[in-house]
Amino acid sequence: MIMKAGREKPIIGITTGDINGVGPELIVKTLVDNRITKFCTPVIYGSARVALKYKKILESEEFNFLQIKSIQELNPKKINLINCWQEDIEVNPGKPTAESGKYAWISLKMAVDHLKQQLIDGLVTAPLAKSAMQQEGESFPGHTEYIAQAVGAKDYLMLLVSEKLKVGLVTGHIPLFKVKDKLSAELLLTKFNVLESSLKKDFGIVKPKIAVLGLNPHAGEDGLLGDEEKLIIQPVIEQLKNKGKLVWGPFSADGFFGAGHYTKFDAVLAMYHDQGLIPFKTLAFESGVNYTAGLPVVRTSPDHGTAYSLAGKGTVDESSFREAIFQACAIIKERSELG
Repeated sequence: MIMKAGREKPIIGITTGDINGVGPELIVKTLVDNRITKFCTPVIYGSARVALKYKKILESEEFNFLQIKSIQELNPKKINLINCWQEDIEVNPGKPTAESGKYAWISLKMAVDHLKQQLIDGLVTAPLAKSAMQQEGESFPGHTEYIAQAVGAKDYLMLLVSEKLKVGLVTGHIPLFKVKDKLSAELLLTKFNVLESSLKKDFGIVKPKIAVLGLNPHAGEDGLLGDEEKLIIQPVIEQLKNKGKLVWGPFSADGFFGAGHYTKFDAVLAMYHDQGLIPFKTLAFESGVNYTAGLPVVRTSPDHGTAYSLAGKGTVDESSFREAIFQACAIIKERSELG
């Protein structure tokens, strides 16, 4: 999906996340930056009562917003807020509850519905607890899986993005002991193709150079420490090379990042969650963005979670959330220019 014709700047929906986590605080601290409304028209999916409570908690006189009843009423020069619920619910920063999870879910569902209808051009999701995704008889590991199903995307990729590094994950939010059984040539090929396509379409990289990590320590050390590299990963890499793809590996993850080899590539494909996220967050925690590649819509989020221990204290760093908004705008622009 590209920006709808006739709009001078993209409309970016922002979910409230868990109202007892850092989501509302991130929103307040980010949207006081007057650069935001120059790049996009922000629309918060949440509650005016909750927003005002956090404005008071954070003593942020600069944070102001326009309440609207429907998306059609938005003002492109203002920070807009749609009330997704009318109840006056209790705010307890740092204390997740079933109620806070319920309203995070309500915010997300409305925002995704508007995204599907092209009433907004992109979506930035504030953090919520995984337990919030286990509601109303529906169960999803996280935002990514829910949004992908909602927009009908079968093949997608969790892609962590920063100026220094881009890391895609072959497997995502699954227990570590299940990674080996999940890994297959078909899955690896699918994730590689989504990554390469996104680098071209969303980031304007004409001929992406991609590094692929091994699964085992020392990339299996010629089968001594595991044979997934010899049986699955290496054959896929050779297959891709024969098709003219610029791909190298499998690399031993520790040496690859430790020696700075990631700087020679446009992106890295990691086999599992922590293999990719630990180096990424070490190198780019404050500026990193979580992007869901492979969707017909644009969705980003900060590269961290609800951080309940920081909620309501005014100390959380909003840099990643701000970058998530700017990154969404940049991808929408890139897609629109490609047509």
